[in-house]
Amino acid sequence: MTDFSAARASMVESQIRTSDVTDLDILGAFRRTAREAFVPTARKALSYADCQVETDEGRTMLSPRDLSKMIQAVEIEPQDVVLDVACGRGYSTAILAQLADTVVGLETDDAAVARATELLVEADISNAAVVQGDLKSGAAEHGPFDVIFVGAALPRVHRPWFSQLANGGRLVCIIQIGPVGRVTVFTKSGDAVGETVAFDTSAPYLPGFEAEPAFVF
Repeated sequence: MTDFSAARASMVESQIRTSDVTDLDILGAFRRTAREAFVPTARKALSYADCQVETDEGRTMLSPRDLSKMIQAVEIEPQDVVLDVACGRGYSTAILAQLADTVVGLETDDAAVARATELLVEADISNAAVVQGDLKSGAAEHGPFDVIFVGAALPRVHRPWFSQLANGGRLVCIIQIGPVGRVTVFTKSGDAVGETVAFDTSAPYLPGFEAEPAFVF
């Protein structure tokens, strides 16, 4: 039988800390959160592997390295309200909830919402809620948000998300056109939005967010 506790500790030490993730609160959140609880039974053996894990149709858990580096890059504060777009089974929501005041997970259908909600309750996460809605529209009724987290690849950021950021708010996602993407942090200041590239990686596109094929003569 796999010793998941030992595997979790090894993940933090060998995959996350060695990737320049130094924030002690982030490291603690990854140590406390049972990643295997959010992985489908058939893929439990991959829970702590240094790879992405497909969970459900159109949803992929980022590798521990990429997820932790994205979270560190967006600089979550204890008082922040966070929107987790396409939260899947809720693993990223569980991590974010240990760093922020409140987290709203957004999913597209009632079954996904119910599954993520159940897993978060089992993980003893009490400051997060998962709601149903259109991903591109965001969750304006629960905002404004200090942080919007999108753990997937996109060709571009959808404007409704920017409008739901509080002044000084940050949005992090993987901007990807082609095989390699860039984890980019967008920061809102008044009516302007600046951007900073944190690191390179790649991930699957969210369904409905794929880049349009370029026209070739």
